Amino acid sequence: MEIILADLRTYRGAAPDDAVVVIDVLRSFTTAAYVLHAGAREIMLVATPEEARTLVHRSPAALTIGAVPGGFPIEGFDFGNSPAALCNVDLTGYDVALCTAGGVRGVIAAHQAAVLLGGSLVCAAATAHVLRRIAPPRVTLLITGVYADRDGDEDIACAEYLAARLRGETPNPAPFERRVRESSFGRRFGNPAHPHLSEADLDLCARADVFDFAMPIARRAGRTFIERLTL
Repeated sequence: MEIILADLRTYRGAAPDDAVVVIDVLRSFTTAAYVLHAGAREIMLVATPEEARTLVHRSPAALTIGAVPGGFPIEGFDFGNSPAALCNVDLTGYDVALCTAGGVRGVIAAHQAAVLLGGSLVCAAATAHVLRRIAPPRVTLLITGVYADRDGDEDIACAEYLAARLRGETPNPAPFERRVRESSFGRRFGNPAHPHLSEADLDLCARADVFDFAMPIARRAGRTFIERLTL
């Protein structure tokens, strides 16, 4: 199995037999994992707040979750892109429309991959387990957190932890968790200058292997969904 690390600037698209893990640790795919853990039936990934509002308007059992670039909550949404706001919420029976910046961009870029998964540290071991079972010839770990003002090391750390798992290693998660906290974006959490980025969110995002499920991404009826695949 060939393992490739790429970001949204260098990624050139997937070959038909590729597997791609779209990584967004802070916070899209950590939030998604907590949404699924809370019992949501499914998560629809949407590109704009307007699309999310249109979808939930058609369904009384739907909620909006998301943030605009920089992590700011979206006005009128039920929840922000915040795992801490969701970790004690019962979402059983609900569908969720998730609208975020990096994670959704990565999914759009990799939509042709034969196998597509959402990746974060909280479900890294389960994600690696699924990929080792499928054994695709090539896996791209697509980092979404690199911006002009962000080093993306929270996602790079997750990708390197995943790569070690894919090679059959059992790395100590502590250094990778620490890198999430010490990344340029991670250091904004809990800073009074960024009140929408809570330290509680960072605590939840910087934990490896919390959940025993992976998050495959599928297209159905013109929509993109994150599903739960329990080991």
